[in-house]
Amino acid sequence: MATTQTHPDPPPGASPAFIPLEANPELMTSLLRKLGLSAALQVHDVYSISDPELLAFIPRPALALLLVFPVSAVYESQRMAEDAPLPEYAAKGPAEPVVWFKQTIRNACGLMGLLHAVSNGPARGYVESGSDLDKLIKDAIPLAPAERSKLLERTSSLATAHQEAASQGDTAAPDAQDDVDLHYVCFVKTEDGTLWELDGRRKGPIARGKLEESEDVLSESALLWGPLKFLEREGADMRFSCVALAGSLE
Repeated sequence: MATTQTHPDPPPGASPAFIPLEANPELMTSLLRKLGLSAALQVHDVYSISDPELLAFIPRPALALLLVFPVSAVYESQRMAEDAPLPEYAAKGPAEPVVWFKQTIRNACGLMGLLHAVSNGPARGYVESGSDLDKLIKDAIPLAPAERSKLLERTSSLATAHQEAASQGDTAAPDAQDDVDLHYVCFVKTEDGTLWELDGRRKGPIARGKLEESEDVLSESALLWGPLKFLEREGADMRFSCVALAGSLE
């Protein structure tokens, strides 16, 4: 992809397409629970990643953090430079350090972020046994990335739940084939303490550092290695938002 392109998805008509998902915690929570996530977890707005008083509103530990950010030429240049020396990710199976999905569905980055959030770390234990989500994760684990992508493309329950959620946002939903220059990335902490950056349009999952046992994805170290890096790079562009997966307040 040329660095001047700032919409992150495959070209129109080249792959299946979903309506972009709004960063709306209520809709995201509804989508995940429809697929099979326990009501013990919900998605929360993160109103600040620098103000301790605002961060205190989110139940801890936070199990995953989703960042929505503008895909700029600056970001694309950095992404391609970091990815260039890396091999294409090919891990699969139960020994895989983290479950990663390569994105092939246009405008589905929000859904990819949510799948990464619930497929890894402690959140995985909140997926209800026998649910659509449980079956999807179990079916995906033995598959290589390309086959996982095909699995997502043909899972009708995923498409149905996403369509329902994306159509109920507070703002008018774009068309599934529209070029959208906002993108989601997910940060999770796995059992060994690794902070992973999970983005379906990268070459694979990226380990950003090791967190202490007492730290979560909203800890100072995690924020420095994760979303704050994005904000530093973009400067004046303020089209950033975050949501976190954590304990339910309901």
